[in-house]
Amino acid sequence: MSRQIMKRAELESLAAATGPDVEIIGEDPYCAMLVEQKVLLTLLRRIKDGEEYRFDLLSNLTAVEYPEYFEVVYHLYSRALRKLATVKTRSAKEKAEVVSVTGIWPGADFQEREVYDLLGISFTGHPNLRRILLPEDFNGHPLRKEFKAVSRG
Repeated sequence: MSRQIMKRAELESLAAATGPDVEIIGEDPYCAMLVEQKVLLTLLRRIKDGEEYRFDLLSNLTAVEYPEYFEVVYHLYSRALRKLATVKTRSAKEKAEVVSVTGIWPGADFQEREVYDLLGISFTGHPNLRRILLPEDFNGHPLRKEFKAVSRG
């Protein structure tokens, strides 16, 4: 079974149908759609449910910390088309918050909780946003760059 990453031209076509709040970043074969949060759910529903795309599988959800912002990354797969796509959105560090995609892909539940637990990004609308790996009373988010580990020795 071969898999192909969506090419820049395909992503540009989808971005044009969504509007000016979507930008294509990177070069083939590693392009991604950078989406403003205000249209994130609209775009994700379109590429999941739309007949021409059918990205029915959220294979991975993660986040990256940059000096000024967080970037949440969605790796999607269309079983029907055997294509991969990457969608990204950004959140200011002062208010690390992104809308939950659990209403589109229920499997995002644990992945969003992991990102919340380790990086402190809140997912609005998540049905059960709480720590998943660390104890509830743990102080901080260990994958943040400013996190300082406490010595036990």
